[in-house]
Order: sequence, then C-alpha cells, then structure tokens
Amino acid sequence: MHSISFRPLQSTDFAMLHEWLCRPHVAEWWTPVPTRAEVEADFTPMLAPDSPDRGYIALLDGQPLGFIQSYVVMGSGDGWWEDERDPGARGIDQFLAQADQLNRGLGSAMVRAFTDQLFADPAVTRIQTDPSPRNARAIRSFTKAGFRTLGEVVTPDGPALLMVRERGG
Repeated sequence: MHSISFRPLQSTDFAMLHEWLCRPHVAEWWTPVPTRAEVEADFTPMLAPDSPDRGYIALLDGQPLGFIQSYVVMGSGDGWWEDERDPGARGIDQFLAQADQLNRGLGSAMVRAFTDQLFADPAVTRIQTDPSPRNARAIRSFTKAGFRTLGEVVTPDGPALLMVRERGG
C-alpha cells in the first residue's frame, strides 16, 4: 500500500514545477506552457500566509508525485465562478508529474487523499473541479475519487465539466 501526502509548495520547487508543466502529458491540459519567470509570477502569491490559494507538492512514499492546488471558489476573480455565494466551496487543480504514473489509479488516490484533507476543515462544504470535457482520463479519475458531474459550463479557459464532491461523499 502506497502512502500519499502533501507538503506546501516552496519557492525552491519552482524549477521542478516549471519542468513538469512543460511535459507533454501536462501541457496538453495545463496551457499555455509557461516560462520559468511566469511560473514564479503565477505561483509566488500562493506562498503568502494569507493567500486564499494554496499549492502543494503531492508525495508518493515521500517522493514527488505531482502538484495540487486548492482555492476559495467565491471571489476567485478573473471571470471564474462569479455566481458562487458559498464561502465554504473550494476548487482544486492538479496533475501527475510523470507520464508513466497515468492510468494506475494514482491520480484518483491523490485527489481522494487531498479532498479528505480539505474536508478536515469544518468550514469546507464542497470541493469542485473543472476538467475539459475532452479529458476522459481526468473525468474518470475524479469520478473514482467521489466527484459527480453537475454539467458543462463555460469558463475563461473554455468549456469545462463542473464536477463536485460534497462533504461526506
């Protein structure tokens, strides 16, 4: 049995994160591919103690497995989730670092472990994610991790499936 854990993202992770974001299996869904400077600019705000966005390095038996982030959905800005009124809703985004980790159940295990950790906070009411309708692997992974599809939505990144996991789900 493997152990999945999470440690907070650190600035010393930015080079590794940039490399991961450039890998074809990640870049296919996490676009556009950023420069190293863009990674630093985009992810540095997550390091602030009062940031509503939190980044983590997922670890499998203590070794880097991938990246996962959570954010407060309400007020996330830039055209995202403008109708959200639940202060307890959280959003997540993630990827596995290695292509050979795909299709082994690790993505759903990582998401399940992370959402269980988020639900340890009694203020969190639900967790949502928004994969591309074309990303069958992600949709299958989220479904295995306890998410259900609410429907297709239009986001600033284009069409997405809104998927949610409710507390206790």
